[in-house]
Amino acid sequence: MAKATSIDLFKKARNSIRTPDQRKPIYYLYGEEQFFIERLQKEISELVPGDQKDFNFDLLYGSETTPEKVLGIVKSFPMMAEQRVVIVRDFLKLRVGESGGGNINDFEHYAKQPNPSTTLCIIDKKLPDGRTSLGKAFKSKSNSNVQEFEFETLPDYQLADWAMEWAKSQYNKQLDPRASQILAQLVGNNLKLLSTEIDKVCTFVDSQERVTIDHVKKIIGSYREYSVIELKEAIFQRNLEKALGIAEQMLLKSNADAGEVIRSVGFFYRVFADVWQIRRLMEKQLTKSQVQSELGIGSSYLFNFKWKDASQFQLSEMPRIFEALLDADRAAKGFSTLDIPSIYLLLIKRIIG
Repeated sequence: MAKATSIDLFKKARNSIRTPDQRKPIYYLYGEEQFFIERLQKEISELVPGDQKDFNFDLLYGSETTPEKVLGIVKSFPMMAEQRVVIVRDFLKLRVGESGGGNINDFEHYAKQPNPSTTLCIIDKKLPDGRTSLGKAFKSKSNSNVQEFEFETLPDYQLADWAMEWAKSQYNKQLDPRASQILAQLVGNNLKLLSTEIDKVCTFVDSQERVTIDHVKKIIGSYREYSVIELKEAIFQRNLEKALGIAEQMLLKSNADAGEVIRSVGFFYRVFADVWQIRRLMEKQLTKSQVQSELGIGSSYLFNFKWKDASQFQLSEMPRIFEALLDADRAAKGFSTLDIPSIYLLLIKRIIG
């Protein structure tokens, strides 16, 4: 069975929080992808209505409080309300006060017998050591009081799927797979920034339900002075003359800014990371549908575009391309005597081969 992605876990956690008879007394949210964690924190905080928050909602930070104080709050009953919500960020930094303050391991007993009228949300980058009794209490599958979720950074090849889902769930917009792919490749796996770009695009097409690649190009043109989308298309067509012409126009618009090269390197790194993933699996003799399943890309329409991109390059070309991207990035940052136009044009020639 394929490992659940952060997208799947987010949906599962959100559904659990929103469904009273599935809601747990304790949620432990951890991992590197803070975007999902912050969204779920917001979901949990909204379990207490605004007019009841003064007495029934607490947001605490581990470095600023003690285990004893936190446990005292979570064990108390809500005031003139059905439930209390307590959120503890940086849980593993809980300190011991001058007069004692308890011990973080005191949460082991609470995890086994939590206050049914309190929803406790614990947030950190990791779980307590799994070899400890506390770690086992939070991780134990037999403990129905706790639900823990680890949110890993989304791999690049899942970003476009996520962007389409996000546009639909937040704005009720149908984000065209090609538009989604371009947005993901432009922004990368910073979900907070990617959600901001989706907001811009969906606001731009407020009167329409479908967001196309042309809408994305217009938005990009309004706040970026380069057409990296057209450059990508020329490169994947192996049209060196056209690609160099587009690159020269981009350099003119940016006054040969080193940032132009650095941004483009980031964009093409994400593009070829997708290509490499697909070609790598194809080399293992996986079928097209097996590759799609292995990468966890839900949209067949989107996957077909990625598959088409991958068909333009061989796996054997990937080391050369990634080396060219690394060299261009270093050169643009000052580790070369070449000028910016030469760095950029040489990069394009090396990619095309």
